[in-house]
Order: sequence, then C-alpha cells, then structure tokens
Amino acid sequence: MTAVLTTSDGEGLDVETLPAMPGLPGLYARGAASSGRMAAGRALPALPVLGSGAAASDDDALTLPRVAHRVAHLPTDGLGTHLRDYQRLMHEPGSELLPSGYLHVLAFPLATSVMVRGDYPLPLIGTVHLANDASLLRPVRVGDALEVRAWAERLRPHRRGVQLDMVAEVRVGDELAWRGVSTYLSRGFHVPDDAASAPDEGEDRAPAGTWAPPLPTGRWALPGGTGRAYGAISGDLNPIHLSALSAKAFGFPRAIAHGMYTAARALAEVGPRRGPAYRWTVEFGRPVLLPGTVDVAITASDDGFEYVGWNAGRRLRHFHGEVTPL
Repeated sequence: MTAVLTTSDGEGLDVETLPAMPGLPGLYARGAASSGRMAAGRALPALPVLGSGAAASDDDALTLPRVAHRVAHLPTDGLGTHLRDYQRLMHEPGSELLPSGYLHVLAFPLATSVMVRGDYPLPLIGTVHLANDASLLRPVRVGDALEVRAWAERLRPHRRGVQLDMVAEVRVGDELAWRGVSTYLSRGFHVPDDAASAPDEGEDRAPAGTWAPPLPTGRWALPGGTGRAYGAISGDLNPIHLSALSAKAFGFPRAIAHGMYTAARALAEVGPRRGPAYRWTVEFGRPVLLPGTVDVAITASDDGFEYVGWNAGRRLRHFHGEVTPL
C-alpha cells in the first residue's frame, strides 16, 4: 500500500502498486475462471462456495473494491516498433507521439487486473462495452516514463443490469497526461437503488432501420482478420473478435470488430486537426461483424469534430462520438 486516491464521487481508495504491467493472457484466464464460478454460484445459490463471495451471489451486496492498481514505472523507450505497428493498423499519422487510443491500449491490462480481483463483484466475461471518455491533457512521447493507475467506480443501475466506470490515468512525472473512463454493462445484476427510469447511458435505442445516416466521408472495408490484427497489437484476444467459430460460441454469427478499434480509427481520421491535447468520446451501438463494411462521417462541429460509423445496408449505427481540441 502507498498513497490514497479518491474517486470522482470523493470516495477514498487505497493504492496497490504492482511490480510491472500484468499480462492480458493470464488476466483473461483468471477472468474466465472467476466468471464461471459466478455463473455457477448464481445458478446454484445454495452452494455459495461456487461463487466469488457474497457480492457475487447477493445482488443487494454489490460493492466495488475500494482500491486502485498502480504501476509506478512503465518505460516506453522500447515501444517504437509497437507504436508504428499500431499507427499502420489504425491509419494514424506516423509520429513519436502516443495517440489517445494507444494510451488506452497501454493502460488496459491494469484496468483488467482490477476486474479480475477476488473482491470484484461482476464477471469479466460477458461484460458489454458501452462508452469511453478520454482526455489527452498533454503530449506523451516515446521515451517518456509513465505511471499508470486504474480503478472501478460509480456502480449504478442500467435497464439491463448494472453499469460502472473503469478509470485509468497516465502520468508523466507529477503531471496527469491522460485520463480515460470506460463504461461497462453487466447484464442481469442489480443494485439496491435500481429504478425503472435508470438511463441507458451509451445505448443506441433507435429502432432498427429508423436512424437516418449523414453523407459519408469515408468507407472502411474490414477484412475477416481485423479482430486478430487488433488483438495482436492490443493484447485483447477475446474470442468474440478472433474467428467466426469462436464468436459463435458466445452467440455472435461472425467475429466482431473491437469497439476500440473502430473508435480509434475514427480518431485517426481526424488526424492532426485534433491538436496536441484533446478530449475523445465514443458511444457504441450495434457491433461490426467481420468481414464487413462501415460507412463513416467525420464532420466539423462548434467545438471540434463529430464522427459516426454505420452499416449502410441496414441503416444501423455502430458508434458515434466527438473529438474536441483542448
């Protein structure tokens, strides 16, 4: 234990410092095992040993761990090749600057490590990614030594379950350089103050086929290996992204693109116009099936740029968001 942090609601958090950034394969293995125990515990509540504790088997007792994970020193000197591979995949301009989507990739394992803790009350497998809100507050370059922190906060109702925010921060020295908030949904869980009027944050509720798309400014032809390519760069090897066979095991007709791939590619299309510091938001709708084609529109707004991606044939919105120079 080291210092104490607070959430956006002012709740105190203890800080646990990890010796290095954890590996995603091991975290996913732990997450799959704990998710299976939670599912068995909910199906057989009379056998509490199957669950992960009271929080997993008693909806009224859902509480998030009051702890932040921290890696105090993450060097980036050796990330030049990895960054260039990311830039090529995302169509980002070549640069020594780390874009916001790349910083999300660097911080994602630490956030995942919070979600596989023994006292984390929700399953990792089956979690739905609803939205992101990230701010790059100053340029981060290859060679900068980073401090990364991550924690969970704001557990709250959702029409289909509960939602929460995973917060990740990247610091250069004593300066906060990047802050990302990822909002996730866990279906079938409830919190005590659940209400029918709970907002569906990040969910596209327009009936299928009724949304009117704008004029496209681009079209992406995404091959079937897009999920594997982004997984190789990000370390996110969730089977729903890798192949039709593995995706079908989780109820999808084909592999689906990573949401962060589509959002980060839209951010890349804004390019240098976003400036050295910017806020980047995204809300996810219908998943992108692979292979597939996505029409995209990037348009100027009063504060910066708006973007949206959709399926032209079915008139379904996949994602939309904003990029605002700071």
